[in-house]
Amino acid sequence: MLKNILVALDRSEMGQQVFEQALALAKATQGNLLLVHILSPEEDGSPNIPMVSSYDYYPGLSGQSFEVYQKEWDRFKDEGVRILQSYSAKANTAGVPTQFQQILGSPGRTICKLAATWNADLIVMGHRGLGGLKEFFLGSVSNYVLHHAPCSVHIVHFPVKEQANSQDDLQKPQEVSV
Repeated sequence: MLKNILVALDRSEMGQQVFEQALALAKATQGNLLLVHILSPEEDGSPNIPMVSSYDYYPGLSGQSFEVYQKEWDRFKDEGVRILQSYSAKANTAGVPTQFQQILGSPGRTICKLAATWNADLIVMGHRGLGGLKEFFLGSVSNYVLHHAPCSVHIVHFPVKEQANSQDDLQKPQEVSV
């Protein structure tokens, strides 16, 4: 029985699909949702940490850079909370008991830890679809969660856009008129 469904959300295009699938599961099983957004510098759209040089030619510059960064970070946090509030309102309107949290941390580890402490029966999350070197260097949050979660994990895959030169097109025999 899926009573506690943890939904890991980010700001990607996929967030809506992740939420919709989790909401459908919660309705079908009369479950509860815990919507979570992990604040992380790894997330797309997060503010860049200002670079500080070892030579401080302009003493006020590092303080100003930090203030600008802090304002951007506060906007980033507030936007995350607004997204969670919006999804939570939709779920509550649909009759699904929902709560939300925004937590600062490493996404994979934080999701798994929260799933354990909240006694989640299922984690629903998206897959960014990073490939090759990006995934090697940045890691895959969904891969980490799959291997370390204390419960079942449902991964929502982003639909693959068809390319003009797909494998099927390359393998089709070509007609040649003589």
